[in-house]
Amino acid sequence: MKQTIFYKYQGTGNDFVMIDDRDENFDEKDLALVSKLCDRKFGIGADGLILIRNHPDYDFEMIYFNADGSQSMCGNGARCAVAFSGFLGIISEKTHFLAIDGPHDAVWNGEQVELKMGNVSGIETKDRDAFVNTGSPHHIRMVEDIEDYPVFEEGKKVRYDAMYAPAGTNVNFVEALSKEEIFVRTYERGVENETLSCGTGVTAAAIAYAKDAVDATIKIRTLGGHLSVRFHRNPDGSLDEVWLTGPATQVYRGEIEI
Repeated sequence: MKQTIFYKYQGTGNDFVMIDDRDENFDEKDLALVSKLCDRKFGIGADGLILIRNHPDYDFEMIYFNADGSQSMCGNGARCAVAFSGFLGIISEKTHFLAIDGPHDAVWNGEQVELKMGNVSGIETKDRDAFVNTGSPHHIRMVEDIEDYPVFEEGKKVRYDAMYAPAGTNVNFVEALSKEEIFVRTYERGVENETLSCGTGVTAAAIAYAKDAVDATIKIRTLGGHLSVRFHRNPDGSLDEVWLTGPATQVYRGEIEI
């Protein structure tokens, strides 16, 4: 057992255990430890765990784990990783870093993080719904009365639907508030519950919502706060210059034996 310093960050209610692992002391293959640290009853409690490591070709590398130990791209987690790297003095304002889905650029002003997401190939239709991969897979469904919508029950059905087997998908329920604003609630694969916000999810939802726009900026309301997404759509339907913007905040620092 050894004492390990950790930090807790949140981005619009999506919370993460952050560890400065530039010395590579954390055993990333110990997925049971990842799940234990993320457990809200027996650990620190978080939607995911993030390691910050050195990389010869980038400012830093983000190693991200969902609460169950699985790995994927996490938009809010990446924004928190940028803010944490700024806190550690690794970056100042602009950064070029590596995540599981490839390189990303970001801008940090001390409060807000503007994150460039990966390019998106396009939108698939799923009956009356849509599917967009923004580094993580996302099913999108337009609904009404979203504040009273049974996100857990309906999200779980789609997440485990045979069409997404065996890996499953994240599920986003979206209500239009205006032409340029939507309300998004997300059932997250790996957390296996609704989270207060999901960065890759709101990005997918914005892209699906503004499916006919060439250039768009969409405001997003989540249970955890406000985000915005902007993007450019190419003639072939692919998207680039996809940017996710919102706050990333340090909550506290602590030590734990692992």
